[in-house]
Amino acid sequence: MPRMNKGGKFIFGKSVIRDDGTVQIPTQAMEEYGITLEKKVYLFTGSKVTGGFCVTRKGLLAPSKLGHILTENIDLQNYASQYGEFIKYKGRHYCWADISETGQITLTDEMMRFLHIEPGTQLLSIRSSDIAFTMGAKGPLLERAQNYTGDIPMF
Repeated sequence: MPRMNKGGKFIFGKSVIRDDGTVQIPTQAMEEYGITLEKKVYLFTGSKVTGGFCVTRKGLLAPSKLGHILTENIDLQNYASQYGEFIKYKGRHYCWADISETGQITLTDEMMRFLHIEPGTQLLSIRSSDIAFTMGAKGPLLERAQNYTGDIPMF
């Protein structure tokens, strides 16, 4: 998968939010993060510049330096909050969602409104860290991807 410029962020591909709210996670991101292993993922709000949301799973988040997000939000940790209910914690919002074995997440209308995205929105899948990847909805990276002449896989 491409880096759109030397030393730039690694791009896994683009995904489009379908009319039913489903989003397909790019294959390489699924494999690199083992994102389907637990059948549930955590979504959290992206940066102000990139928007969209970040994706991780308990097995990556809990043992990390950000594990306190779960230990201080037990309902989130135990998936006891409602599906897609965003919980505010230290400037970001977190929720959980189911993920299929094939890497599809379904965003509810409420989740999309909260994230300022909608069906038809293209999301750029970007390697963020060893804990999470970003499904970015706006900003310079997405603009650069629109003009990129190389191959960016579409999911």
